[in-house]
Amino acid sequence: MAQALRSASRLIERGLGLLFFLALWELMPRVGIVSDAYLSPPSAVIASIAQLAGNGLLWKHIAASLQRSLWGLLLAIGAGVLLGLLMGAIRRLENIVDPVLQLFRQTSAFALFPVFILFLGIGELSKVAIIFWASFWPVLLSTIGGVKQVDRLLIDSALSMGASQRFVFFKVVLPAALPSIFTGVRLAGAYCITALVAAEMIGAHSGLGFLTLNSQETFQIPTMYAGILLLAVLGLLLNYLLALLERRLLRWRKGLSLDD
Repeated sequence: MAQALRSASRLIERGLGLLFFLALWELMPRVGIVSDAYLSPPSAVIASIAQLAGNGLLWKHIAASLQRSLWGLLLAIGAGVLLGLLMGAIRRLENIVDPVLQLFRQTSAFALFPVFILFLGIGELSKVAIIFWASFWPVLLSTIGGVKQVDRLLIDSALSMGASQRFVFFKVVLPAALPSIFTGVRLAGAYCITALVAAEMIGAHSGLGFLTLNSQETFQIPTMYAGILLLAVLGLLLNYLLALLERRLLRWRKGLSLDD
């Protein structure tokens, strides 16, 4: 019973700030503090979303954005984790590759738009490449950091008991580095949504980023805010799924809470 009350209390606490924000958002254009030509109230935004759902355009835009963001994110996770594990475990490889990667890391995905378009065109491939580039770096750096932070005593203990290098890598190094890897993956999830908006502004005819930009250009302000809100919800759902996956795979890790 006490646990249920604590859960309900936390849920109310988390909802209060959101309710206050939505009430303030609804009130400001209604009373004329901000013109509704610039800030549509949430009720108008929800009505716009319902209209998009009714004519079938909503699912088309969501499906296009999900496909691009997931492809870019999954490719970034695969490449970032693999290269990060190798660079973290093999110092010579890191010494060779790191200077080049540091140069590339300082180059924004947005600055590379013309290069991606030149080589890949304005189709889906260039959009996925932009999302991949933005999402790759947090995964790579977190993976390298996670491998390097593994306690050397754990490795030496396993080796002293006759464990092979392969066993040590998969049973000691990789599990110990997983918390850091997931930190990078969740950061990449946030970055991929940010890059998605920019990617869909390049020759796209569908997607939530395209919906937002096109609505702004045609002065359909409630629809513009609907696109922004849906992008935020998409980002929250992606972060929730990644956090859920992290809890499932890292059940052995329990964080410290000052409330406990």
